[in-house]
Amino acid sequence: MKVQYGDACLSLQQVCEWTRKFTNGSSPVTDSPRPGQAHRVVTPEAITTVEAIVKENRRLKVNQIAAHLDMSHGSAHPIVYDEK
Repeated sequence: MKVQYGDACLSLQQVCEWTRKFTNGSSPVTDSPRPGQAHRVVTPEAITTVEAIVKENRRLKVNQIAAHLDMSHGSAHPIVYDEK
């Protein structure tokens, strides 16, 4: 691996340390929440607002709803199509 990745390659000591931590369960595999991480846009209030908008005009596209609520298409889509 050292030939392929050069200095960007982890040392054997670091690999062994991570293996020990994961095996003992002391280090989670998932990311921990941290300050500055993106906030959730899909809130109960947003869901209620989207439902009201859709009931008023069922011909609106997801992008139009997202723009109206200042959220991304990816956040609005699961609300409109009840995906959880």
